This record gives sequence, C-alpha cells and structure tokens, in this order.
Amino acid sequence: MKKKWIAGILTLVFVIMNGVSAMPVTVSAAGGEESDHGIGSGVTYYVSSENGNDSNSGTSEKNPFKTLDKINEITLNPGDRVLLENGSVFENQYLHIKGSGSEDAYIEIATYGDESEGRPQINTNGKGVWDQDYGAPLDNANHKYKGKVSTSVLLFDVEYIEVRGLEITNDRAKGVDSADEGLKYNDYRVMDRTGVAGVAQNKGTLDHIVLDDLYIHDVTGNVQNKHMANGGIYFIVQKPENESVTGIAKYDDLVIENCHLDRVNRWGIAAAYTTYHGRFSGKAEIADEEIAKYGATNVVIQNNYIKNAGGDSITTMYCDRPIVQNNVSENAAAQIRSDVYDAPGMPGGATFGRVAAAIWPWKCKNAVFQYNECFDTLNATNGNGDGQAWDADWGDGTLYQYNYSHGNSGGPVMFCGVQAVNNTFRYNISYNDSMGMNPAGNPDAHVYNNIFYMPEGVDYIRTNMSGGYMKLENNIIYYDGEQPKQEEWYKQSTQDKFKYDNNLYYNYAHL
Repeated sequence: MKKKWIAGILTLVFVIMNGVSAMPVTVSAAGGEESDHGIGSGVTYYVSSENGNDSNSGTSEKNPFKTLDKINEITLNPGDRVLLENGSVFENQYLHIKGSGSEDAYIEIATYGDESEGRPQINTNGKGVWDQDYGAPLDNANHKYKGKVSTSVLLFDVEYIEVRGLEITNDRAKGVDSADEGLKYNDYRVMDRTGVAGVAQNKGTLDHIVLDDLYIHDVTGNVQNKHMANGGIYFIVQKPENESVTGIAKYDDLVIENCHLDRVNRWGIAAAYTTYHGRFSGKAEIADEEIAKYGATNVVIQNNYIKNAGGDSITTMYCDRPIVQNNVSENAAAQIRSDVYDAPGMPGGATFGRVAAAIWPWKCKNAVFQYNECFDTLNATNGNGDGQAWDADWGDGTLYQYNYSHGNSGGPVMFCGVQAVNNTFRYNISYNDSMGMNPAGNPDAHVYNNIFYMPEGVDYIRTNMSGGYMKLENNIIYYDGEQPKQEEWYKQSTQDKFKYDNNLYYNYAHL
C-alpha cells in the first residue's frame, strides 16, 4: 500500500496549529483480522495448474486438482479450505463457490506453496457467466437491473467465508462472449464483468464475508452500467424467491481490506445495492430501525488501493453505519469522459449516468469516511459531471474526517441532492484540487476545522445549485495566486444559505 505520510504530516500540522482537542470517532471493524474460527477443521482441497490432475483426490499437496472446475462441482462445508498453488495460472476459469461455513467454522479460499512464484491467477476472460436479476426495476428505471454477468469469484448466497491472496482478471481483450461479438468496447449492451461478486437472495442475512489481500486488475466490464455486478468487487441483494420463508436478504459483517485494484470497470468496490431500495425512496432522514432491517450492517472497507477505476472507486450503498478508512483512490473516473461514455440508444440517453466521484455513500445512515487519500479523480472538464474526491450523496449523517484530497478535477467534496442531510466535513485537507466545494441540490452540511489550499484561479465554492444551508467555520482557506483573489462567497444563493464564521483567510481581497 502506498504510504500516506504526506496526509499524516499535514494533519498533524493542522492539529497543532489549530489546537484541536477533538479526537476521531472511535470505530471498530467487524472483522479485519485473520481468524482461526474452525478454518481447516474440514476438508482441505488443493488445486495446481502445473502439478495437478483432475483425476486426483485433490485433498493433499501431492495429489492436487488441476482446474477450478473440480471446486465448482463441490458443495463446501463448514471448516473446508480451498488452496490454490502459488504460481498457478487458471486461464479461462472461474471460481463459483457453493456451500457456506458456520459461525464456528469458516470456509477459507487462499493459497499454498512458494510465495516467490507469485500469486495464483484466475484469468476468467468472460467465462463464468450467470444471470443477475434484482427482481424489479431500480430507483431510476433507466438503470439496468437484470442481465448476464461474467464473474471470476462468485459468492451467491454464501456466508462465513474468507477469501485472500488471489490475483484475478476478467479481460475482454482475451475473450469475447458471444453476446459481445461485434460490439464496440463502450457499447451499452456489452456484458457486465466482475472480479468478485457477492449476491444475497435466498438465505436471509449473510454473515461474515471477508475479502483480504486480493489483487484484481483488468476487469473490462460495461462502461455505462452502475448497478449491475460490474467492476472489481460488487455486492448486491436480489429479491428473495420466498421472503416469508427465508427472510429479508441482506449482509452483516462484510469486510473488504488490503486489496489492490487497477483498471477495473465500471466500479472499484461497491456494496451493497439492494432490491429493497424502495424502502428508502422519498426519505431524507433514514430511520435507524429501517436501515438496520433492510440495509447492510457492520460493513468495513479499509486499507485498499484503487487505481484507474473506470468510474467510482469505493461506494457504500444502503448501509447502516459503514466504515470506510485508510483507503487510497488514484485516477478514478478514468472512463467517465465524453469520448468514451457516449452510447446512442442507451436508455436515458447517451450521457445518462455520466458522473463519477471517488469515495462516497448512497442512501446510507451515519457513514464514516476517515483517513482516506484521494487524488487525480478525472474528467470533470471532459464530460464527467462530478469528479470530486468525496461526495455526500442522498444519505443521512455522512461524516468525512481526517481525509486528504489533492489534484481532483472536480474538487474536494460535493453535498449532493435534496436528501443529503446531516452531513459533517471536518479535519480534512484539500490541496490543489482543481475546483472548489460543490453544494449541489439541497445540502445540509457543517464544514469546519479543515484546510483548503486553493490553486490560482479556483473558486472556494465551485457552484451552488439551489442549495439548502451550509455552515463553514474554523477553516483555513489559503489562496495560492499571484494577486489577492476577489471571491464570490455565496454563489447563486443568498447569505442566509451560507454562514461563514471564524475562518482564517489568506490572500483574499475584500472579505
């Protein structure tokens, strides 16, 4: 992982300069540490592309299976392990897990052998196709809600499982599904692809899923589709076939950590769009009991590095108090630009959904984003309607604190939508972001104790689209221009919509 020492030093300086006595909110991860909960208490299966044979027993290092097909035939039991040999290359293969662990005996998917040989690679190349169906149209009817998806590692109604140490690709250049033949790369009808996909449907609450230390790259999914399982890692909730028997489908204790993602499309990491989205539509403030019942709980996304995501790097969706911390996003929204994201015939129009920010929540309750670094989010001047590092988007109680943004084309943060309420943005550093803050729609935000280092020619407030109320206090706002800047502090609004109090300004004229 890239060291975030610059952000650490700047944050320390900021704390010392301002005498901040407040400490960050204490949070605890639901998982986060490798556990010995019965792992290895069942059968251990070995797979080696170089030394294996599918006629072997597969239950010892000396007699491994050769292909992942053998694992796909097995229903795993609590305590079972599937170990792929380091250095193996599983070309045109995939791992679609059947079976679950238990609270006392997790299933583990991991590696064995000489680590100097490199990680075992699963190169799916458009194979591993399954049918996704949320069961009903999504919150915007123009979003695709069902279709075929190619996935390298699929966890469909699987729980009490930990997956670690693998290298995963799903590259269209190496294999075009028959459904994609003749279609351009950016055609809106291209099949969705995923490195890892999780689906909750017919087992009620899925407990304890951990993705740890995965290297996922070159996943060439659909450029346009936002809410299919499409990108590096994507968890979804589909409509149960018989909810009265199985219960509400959802996740509890979902941990994604220490993963490196590069050139994944469209999403980097997303969890967990749900068939129950209608329970939250039309509501600004989200009831605790509602999000706990229908949303994902105990979601932790931490210590991941996401580079060159086609769209957004990390998004939590319909989560109850998710924690997103110590992640790095670089070059997000790489394909959200007018010369790529342009598909005539697409429902909603050729530019529908051509927006992407880096790390943000959608319809979450009290989401916490802290100690993250985000830089060079792309294309705000080339067709991307967003381009920010952070985006408090249509949620209740979003908290951004102790984060570091720099060089983002759309600025540091957006407070987005008429249902973005109770937002807090504090103790963050914005350095040389290419635009200012964007209170879009009807924000309700408290912005305090931050440092904003504004490059020459950049306004502190990017724009204000019929904004609500925003309080800005105790911030340092530094303008790096040759001459003092004359700032329009209220932008298309009235002074009762913005309240500035006790801020420190440098190199501004006529405050």
